[in-house]
Amino acid sequence: MTQLILGVLLFIVLGGFLLERWLDYINMKHTVPVLPGELDDIYDKDEYRKSQLYKKVNTKFSFITSTFSVLLLSLALTLGIFGLLDQYLSSRVDSYYLLVLLFFGVLAFVSDILSVPFEVYDTFKIEEKYGFNRTTPVTYVADKLKGWLLMIILGGGLLLLITWLYHVTGKYFWILAWGALTVFSIFMNMFYSNLIVPLFNKQRPLEEGELRQSIENFARQTGYNLANVYVIDGSKRSSKANAYFTGLGPKKRIVLYDTLINDLQVDEIIAVLAHEIGHYKKKHSLQGLIAGIVQTGIMLFLFSLFVAIPEFSRALGGSEASFHLGLIAFSIIYSPVSMIIGLLTNYISRKNEYEADAYASDHYNADALISGLKKLTRNNLSNLTPHPLYVFFNYSHPTLLQRIRHLKQDH
Repeated sequence: MTQLILGVLLFIVLGGFLLERWLDYINMKHTVPVLPGELDDIYDKDEYRKSQLYKKVNTKFSFITSTFSVLLLSLALTLGIFGLLDQYLSSRVDSYYLLVLLFFGVLAFVSDILSVPFEVYDTFKIEEKYGFNRTTPVTYVADKLKGWLLMIILGGGLLLLITWLYHVTGKYFWILAWGALTVFSIFMNMFYSNLIVPLFNKQRPLEEGELRQSIENFARQTGYNLANVYVIDGSKRSSKANAYFTGLGPKKRIVLYDTLINDLQVDEIIAVLAHEIGHYKKKHSLQGLIAGIVQTGIMLFLFSLFVAIPEFSRALGGSEASFHLGLIAFSIIYSPVSMIIGLLTNYISRKNEYEADAYASDHYNADALISGLKKLTRNNLSNLTPHPLYVFFNYSHPTLLQRIRHLKQDH
């Protein structure tokens, strides 16, 4: 039975890897002889060739990094590395809670260290070559250290809480763990921009002027209760532009990347924000939060059904059932379920994007939104012609062509 479970784990790992690489391959090879008329003004000939090269370079690099990762995981499963680590730590610590923290801490730290060469190459070679990187070595190291600190405090704290709930309440731990993670998720939705973002970026209120006045006027017209508008120094890491809404209830705020302000005209920025307000008006963000909470509950319930079954821990090299080895096995077994759920959530997300686009068209200006989306696509060297299957599996947004045609149809 143990060998059968190990075989299933390896099959899932390798099967998922092959599916993802096949999707990457057909997407990399997918081109069209002539761009549709809606897209032919985005790139000139040289820029289009550059965007295709950027896609190919990233796809090939993803193949290298994912191959390295899957080989390490396959070796760890085959050689029983997880079980050996468990035995080593168990012989040196008396507290089970400390054992769990050290077990996952070692795995996370080793995994992160092994990923550093790939991250450095991606940031300072690929992104630098195509003109996107603004990260300095000092910023990269600082981000890494801050990330580790957050992982220890937040990740370690949640792991400790869930482990304690499991040992105190037994098989019904998932209910209390679900409640704890729900509270944490809501808290982070409300205060992420206040507590976490300042560790990595500077945020300042948008200065008075045409843009701020236009944003505030549009927010009032649409009945959006806006607490403040902030500008974030995204340009310290990348030239790519972005904007997002954050918070719940009275804690809502708009955050604009400084690169977005530099790249887009005022009417285009308002159109992008109108799209985001459309998500709020259609309650997409709330629906996403609720859906995430429900998914977490389902996952924890399924985990509770087999965490105490010793064969899963033994398949990883353990000698008996354990919470931490069971969690590793479950994370692998659950991945196909997660993929299926991801297909559904991506489908819903793409539908929501159309609805938010329609809101921006009805309440502001479709042409300004199309113009803004085209500029963002050009500045990010985005792929104009992704393969339909790749879109189905991986895209949470419709393609640019689909969005433009949908907007023009509504308009």
